[in-house]
Amino acid sequence: MSLSHRAVKSARLIGVSTAAAALTLGVANSALACDIRDFSAVATCDANGKGVIRVTDTDASGTPAVITLYVKMSVEGEDDRDIDTKTIEHPNAQGVSVDFAWDWSPDQTYRVHVKAGNLVDEDIQPLLTTPSQACEAPAPTPTPSASESTPAAATPSASASSSDTPSPTPTQPSDSPAASPQGGSGSHLAETGGGNDTGLIAGTAGALVVAGGGLIFALRRRRASGSH
Repeated sequence: MSLSHRAVKSARLIGVSTAAAALTLGVANSALACDIRDFSAVATCDANGKGVIRVTDTDASGTPAVITLYVKMSVEGEDDRDIDTKTIEHPNAQGVSVDFAWDWSPDQTYRVHVKAGNLVDEDIQPLLTTPSQACEAPAPTPTPSASESTPAAATPSASASSSDTPSPTPTQPSDSPAASPQGGSGSHLAETGGGNDTGLIAGTAGALVVAGGGLIFALRRRRASGSH
């Protein structure tokens, strides 16, 4: 193979490789380029039951985008009403969203315009039409009553309070014997063991002793007088 033939073949291979690389790079750039198809809009409701227009940008190139929201007027020939404008500074392929806090009405049409550098300057198609049912505020959470919200103070039961309170000390018996009821036949002994009738018995015994002594004295005098 001559040198010139080899040079032609090499140049041909280099040209094919360069063309393939350029085609691949062009396809990659096209895939990363910002496009209106990267944008979507939806009418939804926030946590408070208010209407929201949410626009999402999935532009992988990261081109900043200016979003303008218009409401279509019901009168033919009247210009669309400009509601608000927001900017998505750093979009990505996962999607970055902005919300237009607009309490929309059911079955209303909105126009969302996108301006992203020199790549996009058009409306999202098709135009956005809100659902036929308006947003509703969430049902209020029942508020517990005072008795339910405040835990009841622990009230000791009757048994607990009676067990916690020391019982009264039993009354000690008195040192003096209690007086017997008048005419009662029973007797109450003191701690020493003595009865209530001790004085009466002692007095009776003394009287008997004195009477016996007097009788003996009288008998002796009588014998003495008889012997004389």
